[in-house]
Amino acid sequence: MWWPSLLKYYSQTDGVSWLEEYKARHNAGLEAQRIVASFSKRFFSEHVPCDGFSDIETLGCPSHFFEDELMCILNMEGRKGLTWKYYAKKILYFLRQQNILKNLKEYLQRPTDRQSFLEGAVLIDQYCNPLSDICLKSVEAQVNDITDKVRKVLRTKNPRHPSLASKAGEVLIPEVELQRQVLDAMNCVLYEQLKYKGNELDYYNSLNSYIHQVLIRRTGIPISLSVLYLTIARQLGVKLEPVNFPSHFLLRWCQGKEGSADIFDYTYIDAFGKGKQLTVKECEYLIGHHVTEEFYGVVTSKEVLQRMVGNLLNLGKRESTDQSYQLLRDSLDLYLAMYPDNVQHLMLQARLYFHLGIWPEKVLDILQHIQALDPSQHGAVGYLVQHTLEHIERRKEEVGPEVKHRSDEKHKEVCFSIGLIMKHKRYGYNCVIYGWDPACMMGHEWIRNMNVHSLPHGPHQPFYNVLVEDGSCRYAAQENLEYNSEPREIPHPDIGRYFSEFTGIHYLPNTELEIRYPEDLELTRATVQKIYSSGKE
Repeated sequence: MWWPSLLKYYSQTDGVSWLEEYKARHNAGLEAQRIVASFSKRFFSEHVPCDGFSDIETLGCPSHFFEDELMCILNMEGRKGLTWKYYAKKILYFLRQQNILKNLKEYLQRPTDRQSFLEGAVLIDQYCNPLSDICLKSVEAQVNDITDKVRKVLRTKNPRHPSLASKAGEVLIPEVELQRQVLDAMNCVLYEQLKYKGNELDYYNSLNSYIHQVLIRRTGIPISLSVLYLTIARQLGVKLEPVNFPSHFLLRWCQGKEGSADIFDYTYIDAFGKGKQLTVKECEYLIGHHVTEEFYGVVTSKEVLQRMVGNLLNLGKRESTDQSYQLLRDSLDLYLAMYPDNVQHLMLQARLYFHLGIWPEKVLDILQHIQALDPSQHGAVGYLVQHTLEHIERRKEEVGPEVKHRSDEKHKEVCFSIGLIMKHKRYGYNCVIYGWDPACMMGHEWIRNMNVHSLPHGPHQPFYNVLVEDGSCRYAAQENLEYNSEPREIPHPDIGRYFSEFTGIHYLPNTELEIRYPEDLELTRATVQKIYSSGKE
């Protein structure tokens, strides 16, 4: 077998023509390389738009072969092929998300008794982390391992407990005392032996919401820990139910007649609080105020997923970084997959894309859908339509990339060149230059907010676009930058958008960046030779 990663697609009993498979894989590889190579030229100046993947949606080759070639590109030698890796990663991200979205929609169409809470949590995790190796079987195996540990503890307490039977979990245990023994054993394993706990110190970290990270880090938020707790309990024959309690997700355990509508017939379990069992009054103490009976009711798997996605949405809104915008986009996709006609979230999606300046045609489609659903939104819709159409017109008027020649008289004060690894004198961060202007080109408000006039040379000096090691993009004054005495790779997600290779001392611009700065590469090479003459490129 030539491709170990593809073994899962074959059965030993299949009559496979390996020559035909080889040809199909080879052709898929050529197609993948063609598409990846085209992306840099097509999308260098903008984010890849929603219709940018149309070539991929109509692939004439098996998708798993296409994906395998993308993985081969991503696994190329670390410092080379950076631009290919950048776009291969974007394409793979899109392909996997489309597949996960299809799986989520299939999951939501099943009868509710076939919608596993754990599987739903895994689907959310996969969609937000499509390049990570997350699969339901692996997560289930880890949960099963915890369940086996609970059985061992249970066996020492009650060797004849029905949960120890080979088919335990298929039949619910009716006796409350036997159920209590299971929960006590679970608390012992989860919170005493394995040290699971609620993440109070870093509550608003998105990792707390991803079930595979909860299992790795053994910490989470109330809803993610509740999904784990509920899953283990059900495997051991104890039926716990999810409760969409405000501010703090809980589980409920019936102490009276099954299906009782009386909220006092239940004990409430706080998986975030080490499995503590609460009364109705203690639940109110937990959040500090009284709530009506409806908040103690059981919720469906879809409503659990809605709350999980809602948490991620709120995290995405907390900051204004590329990472938070991506989380916001992903969580909006998930929410609208569940509730495609939710006007509030459709409007949020339209405004997000408008704010980011991406996918204007998609924005118009969303706004048209909103107007059809709720005509009362015509004011907000009209405003966004007008400005989006203006954006599209401006884009049509663009005549091509601006080319900056260093020989131009107005550029004579520009000292540094693209690809150089620099250090900020004041803030100490490491960065790489990917663009420059002979003077500050930002607006008056930015100049005022950044206190540029306090610099000795103010805004009338060269300014540089830099990719920073913390993942941010900044605009730095020339007087604040200096050569980095120990140049190293800059771990920025957009590095491949501008550069094709890291030589060990500086970055080589890709074709599109070199077109815009045609004389910089020669200067960069001369500069590094002069500064780092003792080293080798």
